[in-house]
Amino acid sequence: MASKLMVGNWKMHGSLAANASLLSEILSGMGGVNCRAALCVPSPYLTQAQSLLAGSALALGAQDVSDHESGAYTGEVSAAMLRDFAVRYCLVGHSERRQYHGETDAVVAIKAQRALSVGITPIVCVGERLAEREAGLTEAVVKRQLAAVIHANGHCISEIVVAYEPVWAIGTGLTATPEQAQGVHAVLRTQLQAATAQAERVSILYGGSMNAANASSLLAQPDVDGGLIGGASLKATDFLSMLKAASR
Repeated sequence: MASKLMVGNWKMHGSLAANASLLSEILSGMGGVNCRAALCVPSPYLTQAQSLLAGSALALGAQDVSDHESGAYTGEVSAAMLRDFAVRYCLVGHSERRQYHGETDAVVAIKAQRALSVGITPIVCVGERLAEREAGLTEAVVKRQLAAVIHANGHCISEIVVAYEPVWAIGTGLTATPEQAQGVHAVLRTQLQAATAQAERVSILYGGSMNAANASSLLAQPDVDGGLIGGASLKATDFLSMLKAASR
């Protein structure tokens, strides 16, 4: 397995001034960081982030991509457009996209396919709601979500990243225990091993309210290969703390 991968997701936050300050502070504190790292920024700031991150150890990521290649789809951003900005990673199927925009497993699978077709690594998000966890459906839900992506992209499934984000732990302050996270990650690892002989190439990130206080214990789990970090990635000190925890 490669080094840990830590990905920040700014969600719908930022401004030109705030972004410049945040990225400057993060980049100046990267000494001693030897994990892989990326930041997924809102589309309007791709140009700014591309310029500020050029030549640095921080890769650029996008937060979404259209499931259409091109055409009359006002407001959509295609994978080819993202490639023009040197985007390295792209979130697909984030729980907020599934919840608020009605994205289905099939749509998420196509989005992953679009990203892969232009050389962008899709970060495929999977996770269960609280009611599903309480009903004992966690394993069934995450396996169904990942299976759709495997079915559509089986020939290159080893090129994806998977992020487990329990929906009940997104922005709530709640976090899966290291043992709970490891249990789901192990299920996903087994599913990937059944799909490809190169499953060890796939990083599986934990994405449910990882922060500076809990990052080390989560990252210590054998099948947790990094983190998908929300609000904490908007604070340079916290994000750098997690990058350094992932570098140990």
